[in-house]
Amino acid sequence: MKEFIQTLKNIWTLKELREKILFTLGIILVYRFASYISLPAINLAEVGDLLEHYKNQGGNKQGAGLLGLLSSFTGGAFSHASVMALGIMPYISASIIVQLMGMAIPYLQKLQKDGESGRNTLNQITRWLTIGVCLVQAPSYLTSITQLFLPYAQFQSAYYVEPNSIMFWLPSIVILVAGSVFAMWLGEKITDKGIGNGISILIMVGILSRLPEAFVQEMAVQNGKGGMGSIMILIEVIFWMLVVLLAVVLSVAVRKIPIQYVSRAQARGGVNRNLMQGARQWIPLKVNAAGVMPIIFAQALMFVPGLLTKFDESNTFLAGFKNVFSWQYNVLFALLIIIFSFFYTAITIPVNQMADDLKRNGGLVPKVRPGKETADYLDDILSKITLPGAIFLSIFAVLPAIVHGSFVQTDAFALFFGGTSLLIMVGVILDTVQQINTYLLNHHYDGLMQSKLSRTTGY
Repeated sequence: MKEFIQTLKNIWTLKELREKILFTLGIILVYRFASYISLPAINLAEVGDLLEHYKNQGGNKQGAGLLGLLSSFTGGAFSHASVMALGIMPYISASIIVQLMGMAIPYLQKLQKDGESGRNTLNQITRWLTIGVCLVQAPSYLTSITQLFLPYAQFQSAYYVEPNSIMFWLPSIVILVAGSVFAMWLGEKITDKGIGNGISILIMVGILSRLPEAFVQEMAVQNGKGGMGSIMILIEVIFWMLVVLLAVVLSVAVRKIPIQYVSRAQARGGVNRNLMQGARQWIPLKVNAAGVMPIIFAQALMFVPGLLTKFDESNTFLAGFKNVFSWQYNVLFALLIIIFSFFYTAITIPVNQMADDLKRNGGLVPKVRPGKETADYLDDILSKITLPGAIFLSIFAVLPAIVHGSFVQTDAFALFFGGTSLLIMVGVILDTVQQINTYLLNHHYDGLMQSKLSRTTGY
């Protein structure tokens, strides 16, 4: 404990690091404050939380659960009819689209290889595409409010302006687009002047903001059952901490590929003798190289089966796809995650380029010929470690459905036992801690995480 307190003092001692952390906290406060500013045309005092109001009015609990999952990424702004209701997710969607388009469009491929200038152009394209995504999502969100959550015929007092008029739609769409662009700007400011990846931090803050409320609801339900409630809460907390620990292991686990570098002078003096004198390094191939992207892709597609219920509302099998805790939803969800794990790893880990760079710099994998054989070897290793990583990732994604009902009683708290929410929180915290460690180590201080795990993985 003393070492941790001393580390906090060291962080505060470094002026540059202190200013970056304070700047980041200030931006987070602005973002959270804006998420509680409701749209001018809606009287939110009449209804409060839209999702709770929807369920209280007899709305579909399964559909509310799916929308609640979406609301968690905006820190509740979605269910508060906030000016930030779309949050940072349109920017994430635009980034994914640009990344996928980079596989097929030569111009984007060229930009990816053009260094800083190319990245700036790609960022500008992503920003404009974000506005396009917002122009599609904003009307959809307003439609869900006026037809699903607050039908005007039943809740006229919840509207300052009639929702069928242009005076409702046009200003509301402009405000929602502006709110999403503002969130994107805040995230970029954190990246430039703060600590950590700004976009990821804003998502994490939105998710974490729902944790205290979810925990309080779980406590209320468990304590209402009698004397075993406190014991169950303790068991849940311990189990949740174990899940977090496993998420950390999944995020940092790597397979190290040994690399031997030989200088030209050594090569001229005799290859066999000097190979042993070259500098030995490693290529760390992550077990979960795709991160949370397979879950995000899979969740984007999981809305499609739910839409099929409109064609046959009496089909109980199809109806299960609208419930995030049903076996139908989670079996398909897990399969999609495994598929997307291989797909995303294949397009983001350029084994051919890695092999060419090694050959160009005089590096080789022991007992493997440079060039194509090295690329095939790396691809084979990557495929072997991606399978257990994908299975482990799919288990994490469906874990909320496994613990829900039989173990955890409330929907909101169950979502924190895995899935995108937990992996995003763990990944962002590890990345931010790593950046803080870099500042501390550069000034000859001990980092926040001085363990064997952190030393071997870089975290």
